[in-house]
Amino acid sequence: MNSTVYLKIALSSKVHKKDVTVGDVAHVLSEDKTLVNKIKTLKIYKFKNEKDNRIVFSSLKVIELILNEYQGLEINHIGEPDFLLEYEPLNKRKLVPPSVIAALCCVLIFFGAAFTIMTFNSEATISELFVKIYEDLTGKSHDGVTALEISYSIGIGLGIIIFYNHFGKRKITTDPTPLELEMRKYETEIETALIDGAKKKEDHIDVS
Repeated sequence: MNSTVYLKIALSSKVHKKDVTVGDVAHVLSEDKTLVNKIKTLKIYKFKNEKDNRIVFSSLKVIELILNEYQGLEINHIGEPDFLLEYEPLNKRKLVPPSVIAALCCVLIFFGAAFTIMTFNSEATISELFVKIYEDLTGKSHDGVTALEISYSIGIGLGIIIFYNHFGKRKITTDPTPLELEMRKYETEIETALIDGAKKKEDHIDVS
């Protein structure tokens, strides 16, 4: 068998069944479509229980398992050298529903942002500055709300919407929002740290 197979394995993969196949963790490409389907169904790992639901796997081990089954293949791997494999049962019940967590996060972010803005305004004495600007421009004193306070409040709201590139369920542009970028960076750093930690402890599946 002299076919060429291309593998692309991501940094992390999540599965919902204990028996893990190549198709669960990798994109497989070859001119031989029948061979691709066979490789995708090749079993590479089995989770024993729900407690040990995370393992660091070497891409070389995946390649070794494929070559043991289909000798003579030329395999080109263009993905990650090591990847995180996580098992999560479909019927697993979470202690707190995701909707509740999202609602609590929204409340915390809302009041946290409001407190931050009020603290900044107080430290920078924005109200006194507006009074001074209003008196210099109009020559009159005021003790209420003017166009300066209204435009400032509207400007803060518009600035937040434009910065986060989001209003409700709609995005202003197709670019990822700063929050999405930060979440992706956080996830990548967590996955990299778990992989590095497992490699230092030699607690990962690699070629023999």
